[in-house]
Amino acid sequence: MTESPTPATGPGVPGLPMVVRADGLPSRVRIHEVGPRDGLQNEKTVVPTEVKAEFVRRLAAAGLTTVEATSFVRPEWVPQLADAEQLFPMLDEVREAGTDLPVLVPNARGLDRALTLGARHVAVFASATETFARRNLNRTVAESLAMFEPVVTRAKAEGLRVRGYLSMCFGDPWEGPVPEAQVVQVATALHAMGCDELSLGDTIGVATPGQVGSLLRALHAAGVEPGALAVHFHDTYGQALSNTLAALQHGVTVVDASAGGLGGCPYAQSATGNLATEDLVWMLHGLGIDTGTDLGALVATSDWLAARLGRPSPSRTVRALSHQE
Repeated sequence: MTESPTPATGPGVPGLPMVVRADGLPSRVRIHEVGPRDGLQNEKTVVPTEVKAEFVRRLAAAGLTTVEATSFVRPEWVPQLADAEQLFPMLDEVREAGTDLPVLVPNARGLDRALTLGARHVAVFASATETFARRNLNRTVAESLAMFEPVVTRAKAEGLRVRGYLSMCFGDPWEGPVPEAQVVQVATALHAMGCDELSLGDTIGVATPGQVGSLLRALHAAGVEPGALAVHFHDTYGQALSNTLAALQHGVTVVDASAGGLGGCPYAQSATGNLATEDLVWMLHGLGIDTGTDLGALVATSDWLAARLGRPSPSRTVRALSHQE
């Protein structure tokens, strides 16, 4: 490890980590911010549309270049995101300024709705396990992949970028540990059908760094390079940052995170919050890795949203820098 030659951070500089670079890590990481979609979909109360729009605007202003805006699912499935048609046009100015605003589309109808509103980046959501596929999509894994294939094909034909989420990559609350070969099989199927990026989800937060490295090596052996991957960790056992570091050491440069640690999974009750964007940024900046984000602005944004949700942020960095009680 080598210390930065001009560390402008550390003790005596409030709000900034000491910068000490480590070998074998990328120089830049793109954060895929999921708070407005994956975070807010797990709220018990519906957040007003204007608050959601302002949340996205503030995240973009803080330097996040990819902010997942909403989901075009049936309103009765996820009522917290039933306002997608109202919200997305309110973000035209953000998109025009260059922020990528992906949206989740569960099926062909969802893609139709997204295309009508001019979305240019969509995501499908698959499962590595049969039980979660049944509970989340009411289909087997094979049936869900068959449903996604025409969606991905059409999206690509329309010139859209497509992300594939793959949940339950490390453990499943009903099936237990998930065999690595099972994850690789579904991941390679999504990759083959044309997904530009695969996000590997530790949906219930049980992964450890050794598992992360082993899965990434297996995917590489199967032809899925780290450049086509992102990681999405939940912090149930406090392992999200260590798992992220393991992924970076294996060449991954895209990390999903949620401002303030919002989120969980409405279909897996043991899934606690996502990795907090602020906690991720603190670690990355401390390693000398560029994210293009303003940590102070991120903390202020999460403080702002926490006040509207009526509870403090679970992010340790937000609490430390804003002195939340």
